[in-house]
Amino acid sequence: MADEQPGGMTRAEEESAEEMAAPRSRVIHEVIRRQGEEELSRPVGSLFWSGVAGGLAIMTSVIAEAALHHKLPASMPGREAIADLGYSLGFLMVVLGRMQLFTEQTIVTVLPVMAAPDWKRFGTAARLWAVVFAANMVGTCVAAAVSLWLPLMEPPLLASMLDISSGLLRKTPLDILRQGIPAGFLIASLAWIRGGISSGDFWVVLALTYAIALGGFTHVVAGSAEAFLLLFAGQAGLAQVLGGIILPALIGNIIGGTGLFAVLVHAQVRQEI
Repeated sequence: MADEQPGGMTRAEEESAEEMAAPRSRVIHEVIRRQGEEELSRPVGSLFWSGVAGGLAIMTSVIAEAALHHKLPASMPGREAIADLGYSLGFLMVVLGRMQLFTEQTIVTVLPVMAAPDWKRFGTAARLWAVVFAANMVGTCVAAAVSLWLPLMEPPLLASMLDISSGLLRKTPLDILRQGIPAGFLIASLAWIRGGISSGDFWVVLALTYAIALGGFTHVVAGSAEAFLLLFAGQAGLAQVLGGIILPALIGNIIGGTGLFAVLVHAQVRQEI
């Protein structure tokens, strides 16, 4: 036949095969790079308020996990693993709601800089990181204060939230840093995977963030919500919260998200772009 292609397929079959094939790494890289360019060009005010919303929303991870932990019978097999599912709720709200989350930006805004590095891009990326991180911290701080000081939570639920959060106090800063590396890697891979699919975002976010909870890894934004709860409840001091929890988690997430994942995904396509 005139339109037969190599391999015995017709042109229509060849085009269908191309449509069904998974996108190549350099295609996903370009999708993420363009997303990063859009983020880097957004006004500071838009980034800040979206980041505050993300920080507020992430508190629902603590609430949902604590609610499941409180409601499930203590003798129930797999109780902890089931309660960990609640951890994904805040991330589903933030990611699917297109709010700003600092750890997701460790790959989205870094790839444009890696693709065409210059001082202006470095400065713009640093500005976005600073604004989004500060906004996330404001959001989680406000959410923690509201949870403790306004009569929104039943005492048993609030007690469960504090009980779950107190797990951070049993970790050293080095533990938090080390456990922040896998969390940063997983969240960066979340942004990468979503760039290569057109559906199924819900399940991708659920699976990867559930893995963070199951592994006991530390995420700086979700962890700051727990840390601020402990601070306002008088169970931790400001120096411990900032220097012993938030800072080590931040460093670990950056190492995992930028130092490992973003560098690796750029390296695999660097010679193709």
